Amino acid sequence: MKKTKEPAVAVIGAGYWGKNLIRNFFNLKALKAVCDRNSDALLPLRELYPSCDIVSSLKDVLARNEINGIVVATPAETHFILAREALLSGKHVFVEKPLTLYEEEAKELIDLAQKKSLVLMVGHLLQYHPVFTVLKEFVSHGDLGRINYIYSHRLNLGKIRREENILWSFAPHDISMILALAGEVPESIMATGGNYLHKKIADVTTTHLEFSSGLKAHIFVSWLHPFKDQKLVVVGDRKMAVFDDTLPWEEKLLIYPHQVKWENNLPVPTSGTAEKISIPYAEPLKMECEHFLRCIENNLQPLTNGEEGLRVLRVLNTAESSMNNNGLKISLKNNAALSERTKADYYINPTTQVDDAVKIGAGTKIWHFSHLITGSQIGENCSIGQNVVIGPDVVIGNGCKIQNNVSIYKGVKLEDFVFCGPSAVFTNVINPRAAISRMSELKPTLVKKGASLGANCTIVCGHTIGSYAFIAAGAVITKDVPDYALMAGNPARQKGWICQCGNKLNAKYRCPQCGKKYKIKANQGLQITT
Repeated sequence: MKKTKEPAVAVIGAGYWGKNLIRNFFNLKALKAVCDRNSDALLPLRELYPSCDIVSSLKDVLARNEINGIVVATPAETHFILAREALLSGKHVFVEKPLTLYEEEAKELIDLAQKKSLVLMVGHLLQYHPVFTVLKEFVSHGDLGRINYIYSHRLNLGKIRREENILWSFAPHDISMILALAGEVPESIMATGGNYLHKKIADVTTTHLEFSSGLKAHIFVSWLHPFKDQKLVVVGDRKMAVFDDTLPWEEKLLIYPHQVKWENNLPVPTSGTAEKISIPYAEPLKMECEHFLRCIENNLQPLTNGEEGLRVLRVLNTAESSMNNNGLKISLKNNAALSERTKADYYINPTTQVDDAVKIGAGTKIWHFSHLITGSQIGENCSIGQNVVIGPDVVIGNGCKIQNNVSIYKGVKLEDFVFCGPSAVFTNVINPRAAISRMSELKPTLVKKGASLGANCTIVCGHTIGSYAFIAAGAVITKDVPDYALMAGNPARQKGWICQCGNKLNAKYRCPQCGKKYKIKANQGLQITT
């Protein structure tokens, strides 16, 4: 490989982890500048690293030609914009985990780095741990046999964060290691979490991964744990391995000759004494920093490159979606390149509140400041606008469109492809009183397939809106509505019949727009004939 000029880096971010990166790159004689907007964070660095520029302006750092590498050690929400600016300035980039918060942003960084022939590396530190490197060799060489199960624990009391939950804070390292050992991405993911300190930030999560090869794995992370536990266990059918990062160096990797054999159709476990694997000591972070410098100098692809970071991000996002759906198992399509991003099953705007036990179908989009209350079920490919209230225990079918400011309360069910215009309202009690609880007197309302409810209409509870019925804007529904009926007024009265396509039928029950013909059938309302 053709060498570039001597690596020279600047570290952006002098916080908790940034200080460790600064120390290592300085000791490797590659640190030229440190940048942080917090002047208090920079103050002690001026004495520790007098030969380096300690500055607050990112623009000045990016303008320096002698600096060819940028290390991003800032909060996760800033990773994309800082990494993008650095790449656009022609700098190689090392960004701490996670690569970004959104898959589209990660893909943009990957494409930009490829276009400019620049290094893009993600700080999945444990991939550079000498113990993990040896463990990976054991797995790849088949020393453990067929790998049946992998699990990891990353538990401690603190460091508690408020900008991200425990899944995003702790689990990326474990996901990265498990994917490296598996050599494939999971087929499906299921995750659950517990929120104890803040209602919107998980403090404890368990994530289950299932792979097409039959391998299964789980990741347990918590910052509310009575003791520190950092353990990766690999269960093979010949041997088992334990990487315990809390133990002394000489005991960090143990190989157990445990097996389960079948005798007389019964499983019989056999065990033996664990073997301590001797591994020369090296600081993992130093190894990671050296790797980045080597990639810059020799135009190499990092072990943890942008695509590897994207794979980890996909798992994180899918696990988050599963948590938001009460532990629902979510499929993740595999592909040979392991680089194609998978679209999220649904979209929820960050301003929207989704309570526990809410199920949301694939392809659904939920926009600003809405509230989905406990027990509600939203179908696939729905569009839910701003400031919408749904629930509790509301059922909404597939393909529904619910416009801004609609309120859908308990007792209401929408079948597939129902349209609710802006500010449409459903009631669920006939005679409400603030001082009297009448939740036991709820009267159900059913809106059947394809019906349209106009803006500002009111649906009084206890009635059924027929299939493809059309409720005009401002109408007040006080009785059942037949299929295909056109209703308007207060109280609403039938003004004619409506076609499936949404146009009013003529006197011969034919649609002037699409040509469909209907007929009146005794006691059955309107029916399509052609």
